[in-house]
Formats: sequence, C-alpha cells, structure tokens
Amino acid sequence: MSDKMRLIVMGQQAFGKDVLARLLDEGRDEVVAVYCEPDREGKPVDPIKEFALEKGLPVYQPAHFRDQADLDQLAEHKADLMIMAFVNVFVPEAARDTPRMGSICFHPSLLPLHRGPSAVNWPIIMGRKESGFSWFYPSDGLDEGDVLLMWKCPIGPDDTVIDLYFKKIYPAAVDSALEVVDLYRSGNPPHIEQDESQATYERRCTRRHARIDWNKPVGQVYDLIRGTNPSPGAWTTLNGDEVQVFDAARQPGDGVSGKIVEIGEDGVSVQCVGGRILIKRVRPAGEGKIAASEWAASANLATGVELGS
Repeated sequence: MSDKMRLIVMGQQAFGKDVLARLLDEGRDEVVAVYCEPDREGKPVDPIKEFALEKGLPVYQPAHFRDQADLDQLAEHKADLMIMAFVNVFVPEAARDTPRMGSICFHPSLLPLHRGPSAVNWPIIMGRKESGFSWFYPSDGLDEGDVLLMWKCPIGPDDTVIDLYFKKIYPAAVDSALEVVDLYRSGNPPHIEQDESQATYERRCTRRHARIDWNKPVGQVYDLIRGTNPSPGAWTTLNGDEVQVFDAARQPGDGVSGKIVEIGEDGVSVQCVGGRILIKRVRPAGEGKIAASEWAASANLATGVELGS
C-alpha cells in the first residue's frame, strides 16, 4: 500500500471544515474531493464548502446518490477512503463502497448508546456520567455499523452541551481524524461489533422535549436545562408567555414545586422536588438572552409566583 492515501472528505458545518483543515495541515495524505450538502436558499455558504474552495479543492453537492452519474463522479476520484464528518445526507452502500477501502463515519456518542441526531443532548438530559465519540463503519441502519475507534470523556455535574461537545468532544474528535486514517494505513483497521442489547436510539431533541416540569426531582430538571443549553433551550411559562431558561444552578431547599422562592442579583430561585433551581439567564419571548435578575425586574416577579402553569 502506498504510504500516502487519497481521501474524500464528506461533511457539513464547522466540524466538517475543521476535520478537513486538520488533514490538510498535517499533509500526510491527499484530499482529492470534498462533498457537502446542497446549498440552501437564504442560508450562508456551508463553512466546509467555503474553506475547500479557498484551498482549490473540488466540491460536490449531490442531494442524494441515487443517480448513476453521481456514483460515476465519485469513482473518478479513485479515492482510498471517504471520511464522513458530520453527515446529514443518507449515503447508500453503492456510494460508501466506492472508495477502495470504503467509508468511515463520525458519531458524537459511545455507540451503541445514543444513536440518532441529538447524541450530545440526551446523555446529559438522562444524567449520564460519561460520553465521547465513535468512528464507525456506516451501514444502511442508523449508526449501526462496527466501530473503528472510540474515545471517552466524563460528563461533569454542571456540564452543558457547550462544555461536553465544544470543549471536550469536538477538539479531540478533530484530532482523531488523523488516527483514523493511520488505522486504515496500517492495513488492519479494528472492527468492534456493537452490542445490540445495549443500543439506545433517541429522536431529535426539540422544543417539545425541552419544556420544564417543575414537579420533577431537582436533578432531572437541572439535567434537562443543561442538556438543552444552548439548543433547543429549556423553557417554561410565566402567565402563559414562554421563557427559555439557559444558565442555571442547583440549590438545596424545600417548598411548593414551581413557585419562585427567592429573587436576587444572582437570579431567580424556583422550587422543584427535593431542591431548587437558580435561574441565571433567560430569553423571554421575542427578546434576546438577558440575566434572570433583569428579567425579574422587567416582569415584576415576586416570590410565590408560579412558573409553568
């Protein structure tokens, strides 16, 4: 096998762009083409497309790979490996197997746990103490192929999605693209079968899942808030108007669930079962994010007011 590999990078957004940049900066291998989603009307150009064009790389944007012309074009690159870094488009077997050594795909969880599109949110929401990422051999099933490489990290008791993904998973995952290629270069990349008995799948975490139930145990409420921060954003209501809740903290204390028990410079304290949530930052309907103390003043909040009713 030639030491230098011919690579196709398929991806979207900042992660795809940074994986591409890492491979180019290292210079061990040749990126022969970049694939990304089709442009969307009214949306900015995808960062990976913009970066690839700056670097003089050919960019392709098929909406699917059902047309033989797209498969023929893929084959023309004579690639050794296709690296799928954050891919939203379904890639059928005919396309995945076109490169000489096939394709490898990134997923931000410890497979087979948390298959699906919101794999960073759900481990936090569910109160797990550990997460990470996997590079796996994609199949027609959702995140079901054998695993090539897995990386683990702790989920801190106060970690939000920003902490877990952007500060822990993301930088390690970008660097790991080099290790992935080297495992293929070795000629015997690992194949670790996923244990289907341990598999979980969750739907995309949306606004519907992010509504706060103040009658739940304080730990569950806190996990929901941090597991949806910054997106889709946990939310509650005040007099029927929606208020999104972002930064928060746990506090001890007893009282009637859902009632505001204290208002101060640090924020607004709300009672749950077995403890309280100190709300620090919110986004009232139709406004930007503001400190909870500022919201309390503008909304004339008082202790005893009930949220979520």
